[in-house]
Amino acid sequence: MRRPNIVVVHWHDLGTHLPAYGHDVEAPHTDALAQQSTVFERCFSTSPLCSPARGALWTGRYPHSNGLQGLTHRGWEYSEGERPLPMHLAEAGYRTVLVGLQHESADGDRLGFAERLSQGSHRAPDVADAAARWLDDRGPDDQPFLMVCGMFEVHRDWPADRYPPDSPDQLTVPGYLPDNDHTREDLAAFHGSIRVADRGLGVILDAVRRNGLDDDTIVVFTTDHGAPFPRAKSTLYDPGVHVALMIRVPPGIGASGPRRETGLVSHVDVVPTLLDLVGIPVPDDVQGVSVASTLRSGFPASRREVFLEKTYHADYDPIRAVRTHSHKYIRNFEPRPLLDLPPDLEASPTRRGMGDAHLAPRPPEEIYDLEADPGESVNLVDDARVETVLLDLRERLESFLCSTDDALLRGPVPVPVVTTGSR
Repeated sequence: MRRPNIVVVHWHDLGTHLPAYGHDVEAPHTDALAQQSTVFERCFSTSPLCSPARGALWTGRYPHSNGLQGLTHRGWEYSEGERPLPMHLAEAGYRTVLVGLQHESADGDRLGFAERLSQGSHRAPDVADAAARWLDDRGPDDQPFLMVCGMFEVHRDWPADRYPPDSPDQLTVPGYLPDNDHTREDLAAFHGSIRVADRGLGVILDAVRRNGLDDDTIVVFTTDHGAPFPRAKSTLYDPGVHVALMIRVPPGIGASGPRRETGLVSHVDVVPTLLDLVGIPVPDDVQGVSVASTLRSGFPASRREVFLEKTYHADYDPIRAVRTHSHKYIRNFEPRPLLDLPPDLEASPTRRGMGDAHLAPRPPEEIYDLEADPGESVNLVDDARVETVLLDLRERLESFLCSTDDALLRGPVPVPVVTTGSR
């Protein structure tokens, strides 16, 4: 029996900023896809920055395990022998094609794609057009395919001529940001970028449909990490690691139909899930867990926790965390400011309106009651009422880091030679 095709569309720096996740932004194509998909309400990237988050997504292995602990353009690479999803699928007879953006390796051959298109522009309209042409031109073919479509959007910057902004006065400002004219200006431009990216998604889905592929193609939509705003991107607070994940499965695979899944899911679960769905054995070194049964039969996702990490962005900033349904424990390994803003956020309009309180020293440990304090605003590390939970989460995190041989436990992680530029 022929295996199903897989189309993955991923954006940059989105977090969950979509109507399907409760945000007031115009994105009709993602909204339509959500109505046809399993929407994972509590999916988390492993890391709040680009290359480590993407490396974990494509390998099913944590950044400290696959070697990609910082940005590729700053010298970080997969460890030798790492095998991303396209390699596993190619061995099973899949035709594999990348359209647009990748940020996992300076050497594209290490990604495992047989074809790489649209290398000149990674903007949503160009990526979408290239993907649609590929689908239109492929012709009758019994070989299943993996198509990965990477868009630069919604990464900063957002020039108005390319991304016409929303009206700043009509926006809802997320609770983790200061509500002022600077933030509203920034969010209005962000919304403009989302609209452009959403149209690109629509072009790709239209091409899937007109080529008669809806009934034998798994469609995945996600992003790398949280939104590009202070206290989101580059942090392990929820706005930095909570990500959109929608998976639409064809009728022959999934019987549960469109639904919303509230269980905890990690990006490392995507690779084992896709391999499971198409009937390929999951390699022993994959660290994620399949949620194929959620997609096939509607069984709840069964994770007790997700693990989160940051090692290096623009600077060395090692942090590890564990998040359950009710609490989050963060361990900060180096003395740093409360928020260590990467260059794109330091230069943002939102930064101009937020003062300097974020430059105060960061505590070594943080713990938050996510049910009483979903905004993670009150650190309870010295509160005796959460002592039992604190001890439990400390132990869970330590056990995870030991069992996965995180080098951070042995001291500072060496970094590659830093090159210019940042994301």
